[in-house]
Amino acid sequence: TVAAGADYDTAIENIDIGGPAMIRAAAKNHKFVNVVVDVADYDAVLAELKAVGGTTYAFRQRLAATAYARTGAYDAAVSTWMADALNDATPRRRAFAGTLAQSLRYGENPHQSAAFYTDGSDTPGLATAKQHQGKELSYNNINDTDAAFRLVAEFAPEDGPAVAIIKHANPSGVARGATFAEAFGRAFDCDRTSAFGGIVALNGTLDADTATAITQIFTEVVIAPDATDEAKAIFANKKNLRLLTTGGLPDPREARLAVRQVAGGWLVQDDDNGFVAPEDLKVVTKRAPSDAEMTDLRFAWTVAKHVKSNAIVYAANGGTVGIGAGQMSRIDSSTIAALKAGRMGDDIGSAQSPAIGSVVASDAFFPFADGLLAAAEAGATAIIQPGGSMRDDEVIAAADDAGLAMVFTGMRHFRH
Repeated sequence: TVAAGADYDTAIENIDIGGPAMIRAAAKNHKFVNVVVDVADYDAVLAELKAVGGTTYAFRQRLAATAYARTGAYDAAVSTWMADALNDATPRRRAFAGTLAQSLRYGENPHQSAAFYTDGSDTPGLATAKQHQGKELSYNNINDTDAAFRLVAEFAPEDGPAVAIIKHANPSGVARGATFAEAFGRAFDCDRTSAFGGIVALNGTLDADTATAITQIFTEVVIAPDATDEAKAIFANKKNLRLLTTGGLPDPREARLAVRQVAGGWLVQDDDNGFVAPEDLKVVTKRAPSDAEMTDLRFAWTVAKHVKSNAIVYAANGGTVGIGAGQMSRIDSSTIAALKAGRMGDDIGSAQSPAIGSVVASDAFFPFADGLLAAAEAGATAIIQPGGSMRDDEVIAAADDAGLAMVFTGMRHFRH
């Protein structure tokens, strides 16, 4: 009813009362009653009837538990819809529900048990993906693949091919290109070491040339909206490589909730679907960025949104050339990004660091000028950052002294 666009009164009228009540009553009486609410249980019920001529108490207990979870999920859906309808962002009681999609071998580490649950939405991604080959996905595979696909979805397919390579939920390289093979090559060159054993995400159909290039390195998972038959055939020779197709890309601006468990509760927030339009960027230095610099600044800013804080991203010509992630100080992230850019230059046989002539994005403001000056020393020519520091004037003055162009976004992208 809600999915069909019904108004509030129609949706209320269609809330089921009798069904959940009867299911709960049957589940409570499971000592004598079999309550079956899931098509997935039909075969098990038939097998149980055939094996023992009825059902055991233990079997009925499991059916009852499933029934209570099912009515709980229904009530959670109703309460969530009502909260949204009433514009209540923080209802006094919040319920979440999911359906088991996969029992996993273990969690982040072998001593942790884990499972993957879907939430019933049709957002393209892991929940809608078809796995064409390879081993079962692990907990870390799912986490990293989601990060990769959500990052690459920021780049609209109509604007051209884009590829992201992810390792431990952080991008090791992201690039655009005239072809997916070119974009992959540029993303790989950004950090060839970290790309080993990574996740590759594309914002369009995987083709044979790109598949061939990907098979030259060890890759855990490749995810894309689709893949050609030729690409699938090439991957077939890599039996452990997982290929996932999703049928589409998630909308990076779609409103959704992000949930994280803490001791004794959950943190719930709007997912970071923030977007800064070009007209909202504010040039704060004496020198304004060139058109080419502005294009790269916007690209780097998009990538920085998906890098663990503190995040610093160096980019040039539509590709990352150095990424500093997850450091406790911004100056350290800036230093690491510059070091990685230098390593990239060595790997590709460049006479100089790709950081020279690049632009830099920072996910949050520079509290001091040191991080900005580190970028300038590495050869960057333009900076994009949120602004908002008590020392913005000092940072702007340092940028002017260094001949940098700098723009403020007015929006922060912390990621923890």
